[in-house]
Amino acid sequence: MKIACWSGPRNISTALMYSFSNRADCGAVDEPFYAAYLAATGKDHPMRAEILAAQPQDPEAVISALCDPVPAENAHVYQKHMAQHMLPAIRRDWWDGMAHLLLIRHPARVVASFTKGFAEAGLEDIGAVQLAGIYDDLLAQGITPVVVEGSDVRAEPEGMLRAICDRIGIGWDSAMLSWPAGPKPVDGVWAPVWYGAVHASTGFAGPEGPLPELDGRLADMAEAAMPYYARLAAVKISPEAG
Repeated sequence: MKIACWSGPRNISTALMYSFSNRADCGAVDEPFYAAYLAATGKDHPMRAEILAAQPQDPEAVISALCDPVPAENAHVYQKHMAQHMLPAIRRDWWDGMAHLLLIRHPARVVASFTKGFAEAGLEDIGAVQLAGIYDDLLAQGITPVVVEGSDVRAEPEGMLRAICDRIGIGWDSAMLSWPAGPKPVDGVWAPVWYGAVHASTGFAGPEGPLPELDGRLADMAEAAMPYYARLAAVKISPEAG
């Protein structure tokens, strides 16, 4: 099975990728459209040159690779995608036959975290609008995605991971609850900039604290993202008991 997870930045997307890739039956791909996104938008992200050199810049080449058969050594492949990387010009008719997860996080938390590393970020950079658009496009194709709140996974990892596995139709594996510390073979080239905390981890962080207090432009950005987040939060799954 191919599992496509769509997330905004500064969620638990990397930890969830580590969780799935720690299964003996699952490979992983880290943000395959990142270089194509940077090439098309001209955005000056950290390690831009290295990212452009490390991945195909043509979205069609990325799609072709993602549509290749699952490698013989794996029963499943987990694709970690950033929703904002899926630009409007990139076709979406290759999604059928995959399980899709939409990973959401309260916009105030995303804005507070992401702008620490990319101060000039705007609404288009935090993924909320794009996640809602991906949700609509999936439904239009007859695909019902599984919507997951990152903070719910942090609060109740086993229950939420069991619920995810049940919804997408794969067996539960307790190896998903932890992983070795340090860099991973599946990491994108940008890992030194963004993955410090998750490299220090061996499992999901505990429950999140109070929402951060924002003001000015950052508060406005979070407020503008709220309707898109709230729409998806209304259909998110709950943890399984036991």
